[in-house]
Amino acid sequence: MILDTHIDPAKLTRATRVSNEIRDAIIAGKMRPGAKVNLDQLRDEYGVSLSPIREAISRLVADRLVEFEDKKGFRIVPLCTANLLEITRLRVDFEALALKHAIAIGTLEWESKIPAAIHHMNNSTGTRQAAAHDLFHASLVRGCAMPMLRDLCLMLGNLHKRYANILNYDGAGRDMAGEHAAIADAALARDAELGPTLLARHIERTGSDLSALFEKHAKDLK
Repeated sequence: MILDTHIDPAKLTRATRVSNEIRDAIIAGKMRPGAKVNLDQLRDEYGVSLSPIREAISRLVADRLVEFEDKKGFRIVPLCTANLLEITRLRVDFEALALKHAIAIGTLEWESKIPAAIHHMNNSTGTRQAAAHDLFHASLVRGCAMPMLRDLCLMLGNLHKRYANILNYDGAGRDMAGEHAAIADAALARDAELGPTLLARHIERTGSDLSALFEKHAKDLK
């Protein structure tokens, strides 16, 4: 998850800290899709009372990472083809729309964040590169003056990332650096048609690759 780097972690509430950590664990695939959420176990694991645990889980329900079933309680949202396709379609539409708005009104500060994110991606490996990739997508839409749209983009990006992590998808066979550079160049050139189009293709390709992988390994993930 991408956090505001200006926020002091020590000042986060317990519920916020716990929800961030559980969110990261779910996105990383450390909590099995479809698994029941044991509130007492989480309370012991994080060393807090049940109150912040319940609040944290409620936030993750809003993030579509946890769901509630009558008479069964909370569970990690399962993986399925329909869910992945919906995430891809929504992410394509929302990120392209957000970038179009950002191109129209983005400031010089917004522009400066994009090449910086590219630089970090191209000079990082492993988890640092993954974080830089998240930051790149966030930097593209940050210039959009619609906070709800930006939040939706972040949420959908996290949902896509969960599939990518669980399926061990690394973009093999793609010129990811070239795709990112082309999107960045179009955004910085203020091309409100090409930029969103390239971003949409980029996300669609990722969704297509993830769908193919999921179909191949679906039985192993149940």
